[in-house]
Amino acid sequence: MSQESGARRAAVLGSPIAHSLSPVLHRAAYRELGLTHWSYDRFEVDEAALPGFIDGLDSSWAGLSLTMPLKRAIIPLLDGISDTASSVEAVNTVVLTRDGRRYGDNTDIPGMLAALRERGVERVTSAAVLGAGATASSALAALARICTGEVTAYVRSAARADEMRGWGERLGVAVRTADWADAAGAFEAPLVIATTPAGTTDALAAAVPERPGTLFDVLYDPWPTALAAAWAERGAPVVGGLDLLVHQAVLQIEQMTGVAKAPLDVMRAAGEAALTAR
Repeated sequence: MSQESGARRAAVLGSPIAHSLSPVLHRAAYRELGLTHWSYDRFEVDEAALPGFIDGLDSSWAGLSLTMPLKRAIIPLLDGISDTASSVEAVNTVVLTRDGRRYGDNTDIPGMLAALRERGVERVTSAAVLGAGATASSALAALARICTGEVTAYVRSAARADEMRGWGERLGVAVRTADWADAAGAFEAPLVIATTPAGTTDALAAAVPERPGTLFDVLYDPWPTALAAAWAERGAPVVGGLDLLVHQAVLQIEQMTGVAKAPLDVMRAAGEAALTAR
């Protein structure tokens, strides 16, 4: 991986990676900021290939974005991680210094909070989480900062229920678990965060009440999901996966490039255009 004079490089790594919108968002920001010597690419990298990829980076590299399945696998390869990343044992951002040091952070959690704040959600008395994967633990970490009461997690197995209660204890959130078969009960909460794969919540769309609270559906493709569409039909606030992706990317760009403020609106417009073209 050769170094050009003055060139700065960044990229998103993961497997699969072809679907990633991160290059669209970061490149749009570079253009708007006049960072003509910066480039941002995507690389198909799995857990086995990650150490070799990291060892091959030269001093032209400024940062990495990480998606599944690398958010935990990267941690042993770093010189340090932030408290936010440590809280959920997941790193989605690596800043590479000129002297070769590697620092990990998690911008998903503050990205979630920023996306909610943009829709006027700064404090809730209770919340519900649909699902129990890695994104659900990030959701709990975000809720630890804005939810004053109980969070109910709707899950499919006893093992997942134990995991979510364990994350709750670690993050300082009162977590109650409920069976997925009762997931429509989530809609009584003022904030519902859906963290499940595409299609999982489609059957719940018919159960959306007349006056729901706020839905945060972390998917962005396909969009809108059936659940998000039903929610929007009720005139209630919906936060989508593109909102999360853009807000977490803003924080990544600011950390990697050192700019004070990444161009949120330009990045969102680029992401919307790319999704429309798919």
